[in-house]
Amino acid sequence: MFCFNCGCSLSEKDFCTGCGADVGVYKKIMYTANRFYNDALEKANVRDLSGAVVSLRQCLKLNKCHIEARNLMGLIYFERGEVVAALSEWVMSKNVKGEKNIADDYIDMLQNNPGRLDAYNQTIKKYNMALNYCHQDSLDLAVIQLKKVVSMNPRFVQARQLLALLYIKNQEWDKAKKELDKALAIDVDNTMTLRYLREIELQMPHDEERSKKKKEAIVYKSGNDTVIQPVGKRDIVGLQTLINIVIGVALGIGIAWYLVLPAKIQEAQNQANAKYKEVSELLDTKTAEADELMAQIGELTQEKNNLSDSLDKMQANTVAIEANTDLIEAALMHINDTGDEMKIADTLENINADYMQTEATESFKNLYAALKESVSSVVARNCYNLGYEAFRTENYDVAIDNLARAYEYNPSNGEALYNLGNSYNKKGETDKAVEIYEQVVELFPHTEKARKSQNYIREIKGE
Repeated sequence: MFCFNCGCSLSEKDFCTGCGADVGVYKKIMYTANRFYNDALEKANVRDLSGAVVSLRQCLKLNKCHIEARNLMGLIYFERGEVVAALSEWVMSKNVKGEKNIADDYIDMLQNNPGRLDAYNQTIKKYNMALNYCHQDSLDLAVIQLKKVVSMNPRFVQARQLLALLYIKNQEWDKAKKELDKALAIDVDNTMTLRYLREIELQMPHDEERSKKKKEAIVYKSGNDTVIQPVGKRDIVGLQTLINIVIGVALGIGIAWYLVLPAKIQEAQNQANAKYKEVSELLDTKTAEADELMAQIGELTQEKNNLSDSLDKMQANTVAIEANTDLIEAALMHINDTGDEMKIADTLENINADYMQTEATESFKNLYAALKESVSSVVARNCYNLGYEAFRTENYDVAIDNLARAYEYNPSNGEALYNLGNSYNKKGETDKAVEIYEQVVELFPHTEKARKSQNYIREIKGE
């Protein structure tokens, strides 16, 4: 362990023997980070990959420069089939330690095998396509794409989870359980996988229930044919028969009214009353059965809603995957030193802003900021030149876009901000021009640009 101030090797003392800095708290933090790292190693050895990720995140919160933890995180993501996330961790590891870093070997392993890298890209595209199909309610097409994904990348846990979820939705319990068992073999303590397995255990009919359903049918011969008739249908036929009997009895009473003695009339009435009572009791039974069925429908509806919520969460991963793909693409261009800083900037700007604000991890944001900083000077210079040339040729829309971008990448460039105000003024958007001129006056006081901006403000306002 080395001193954070001077880099000297630390002893057991709570101060640095080199510079005298108080390192007591610092050493405790480092020891705690190492304990989380060792805990992650133990969990990874027993294939508790989700638990290992949790421990590694705690480690990196305490020590962002823990190279071994960062590289192990990448290996775990790679083992789970999340190649984009793995590359992200290894690239960040290289940014912390550029030389003698095993992350170079991991990245080279993918770059030196174009076929393998292309296969991973194809799995990501097909997975995204499956998510889109889910969003469009084209679940059969989503299943087809996910089958291709798991055949190309059998260790892609998220793809197996989504495929299992679709099987659950279709009540294909055995297929869903098979996919989840395979996912569990990769990551033995994955919360989502275990949850889906519990749902299957609750919903999947047991052997006793299957046997009961088989018994709830009547099998008889009709000529040379075997007829299987559900019990419920027989009950309906019996009910119809009883109703017909009641009608027949009523007709008989009408005839006997004229032909039979009053005693016979009374007997017929008694029989009719008995049949009516029997029918009423049967109807009550059917009403109770209908109520029970409605209750079951309510339970199934709730379960459907729960599964739909889970599907929505899986669909939300689309934005995250696309953001990570763009970030890795930009990082690889930077690593390979393509010299196309403008393309790197375009790729970074393509990343979803809402995702950056709400869901992006701290490591994602750090890598994004580092990449943006690496291209800022070139992008700012190129955009300013393009914007100023467009302003001179009175192409104010192009000028506004490029000058605004130039100032974004280099906030110290007062000329970009001043000419941005001039572009808005020439275009006739005077309110926006005044807003920009006021920024020039505030940010760059006592300059010629501020004096001219003040004059333009008075001219626009008619003062």
